[in-house]
Amino acid sequence: MTARAITTAILISLSATAGLADDDCDVPMADWQPRQAVRAMIEERGWKLHRIKIHDGCYEAYVTDAAGKRFEVIVDPATLAITGFESDRRHR
Repeated sequence: MTARAITTAILISLSATAGLADDDCDVPMADWQPRQAVRAMIEERGWKLHRIKIHDGCYEAYVTDAAGKRFEVIVDPATLAITGFESDRRHR
C-alpha cells in the first residue's frame, strides 16, 4: 500500500469510530446540579433561556443569544460544562 492509501484508511477508521461515540451523559442523579444552576449558567453567558429538559442523561437548554440566534445547548449535569451545540430550527 502507498502512504496515501494508508493515511486514507486511518482517517476513515477514525471518523467511523467518532460516529459510534456515545453522546449520553452517564452521571448518577445524586451528582447532578439543580436546574437553577443551569439557568444561572445560561444567564451569565447573556443568553435568554426558553426551556430546560433532560435527554439521554444530559440537560438540554433551548436558548437565544444576544444576536437573536436560537440554539440548543447540551450541558453535563454534574459539571455544567457545555458538551455540545445544535441549531434550534424546530422552535422558531
